[in-house]
This record gives sequence, C-alpha cells and structure tokens, in this order.
Amino acid sequence: MERAELERWLEELSVEHRDLDEVISHLIDTGHHDNMRVQRLKKRKLKLKDMMSRIQSQLIPNLDA
Repeated sequence: MERAELERWLEELSVEHRDLDEVISHLIDTGHHDNMRVQRLKKRKLKLKDMMSRIQSQLIPNLDA
C-alpha cells in the first residue's frame, strides 16, 4: 500500500475508534442492560487499536543507519 492510502486508512480507523469510545461511554453511563453488546464493542475497539498500531509501524521509515 502507498503511504497516502495507509494514512487515509489510519484516519478512518481513528474516527471509528473515537466513535466506539463515545458509544461505549454512553451505554455505560446510561446503565445499558446488554453487557454482551458493550463487550463486543470493546472487543472491536481493541481490534481497531491493534490495526492502527500496525499501520503506524508501517508508516515509520525503516532507517538503516
């Protein structure tokens, strides 16, 4: 993948990660009764974080000094 594509993908994942964070916080704050849903959202959020970390490491130049 090209650098621009990786950066664009990283931004999309970051937006989704922030959105999930807001949804999870809202569900917890309102005392949502479906704990399985909250757990699934948290799991998805962790997967996004892992994907973001992998992309960020690809964006770091490989310096052979």
